[in-house]
Amino acid sequence: MISYSPKQIKTGFTVSALSPKILIVEDEPSQVEILKFNLKPEGFDVRVEMDGESGVQAAIEDPPDLILLDWMLPNLTGIEICRQLRRNTQTREIPIIMLTARSEERDKVRGLDIGADDYITKPYSIKELIARIKSALRRPRASVVEQKISVGQIEVDMRKHKVYFDKSPVDLGPIEFRLLVTLMQSPERVFSRDQLLDMVWGISASLETRTVDVHIGRLRRAFNRAGCKQIIRTVRSFGYSIEEVAV
Repeated sequence: MISYSPKQIKTGFTVSALSPKILIVEDEPSQVEILKFNLKPEGFDVRVEMDGESGVQAAIEDPPDLILLDWMLPNLTGIEICRQLRRNTQTREIPIIMLTARSEERDKVRGLDIGADDYITKPYSIKELIARIKSALRRPRASVVEQKISVGQIEVDMRKHKVYFDKSPVDLGPIEFRLLVTLMQSPERVFSRDQLLDMVWGISASLETRTVDVHIGRLRRAFNRAGCKQIIRTVRSFGYSIEEVAV
């Protein structure tokens, strides 16, 4: 059961004149009702789909601002839904928060690797969920940043969601892509691991900082395969920055 009380619902979140659209993909009626009961008073425009295929179709036909996604669903699992949405140009930048009873770290890592922005295990606090939603909605989306970002020989085409080194494509996963963009938006700035968790995942309280190290390692290996040997500088005991590199 979700932990909340009516007195805990007020969070002080001020929405814009155009209410953020949240798509809930969840097959448990009691969970749906609790989410609707708490999110609508916060000013969110809430829509619900109760199976995987309908959830994917709804997200593509009318892309929401954020998706709350259960793992275990009829027809398609939440993992497969996330994978399909991240492959679609219309939905790949939509923040996705997975809501699930699967609490083991390997499940959490799998969900994030597939492209979920956040991962919340049941039971959870409604106040915490709303805070996570606010954090996800605040993070920059490709539609509101430059269409192209470059640092040295590295270029990111935000519109096409592609990365190049010396004009050759570099294949990155969704987390590595967001991590790279975050670093490239402030070249040579040193980001702490906690800052990167908050800016890329938005869940600094839910993952160990070593998660950042794992994805930095994947990012480096991807660029090593493309012939770029020194892309990210490690600042010992603190974090990382991106450097301009030559071919």
